[in-house]
Amino acid sequence: MDARSELPITERATAHEDGHGLPEIDARYISHAIRHAAVFGALSAVRPGAAMVLIAPHDPKPLLAQIAAREGAAVEVTYLQSGPEAWRLKLARTA
Repeated sequence: MDARSELPITERATAHEDGHGLPEIDARYISHAIRHAAVFGALSAVRPGAAMVLIAPHDPKPLLAQIAAREGAAVEVTYLQSGPEAWRLKLARTA
């Protein structure tokens, strides 16, 4: 299977405050045309009390604004890494 046709989500066994061990979606490898929709889909699968890590090629402020508009206070965002090659954010569902 061609690497471009695979959705880059990984499953990990344990969760830690630093984001290690959480499921990850690496948006750097998702077509810009569907990137936000893919993140929304992955986030919708995160149950209350759980979290995922988003890896982005830039600070995803527009995406975070869309998440806030859709989810309100139900998703808490924590920056784990701020560039320069990648931004890693923990998205935790609180409700």
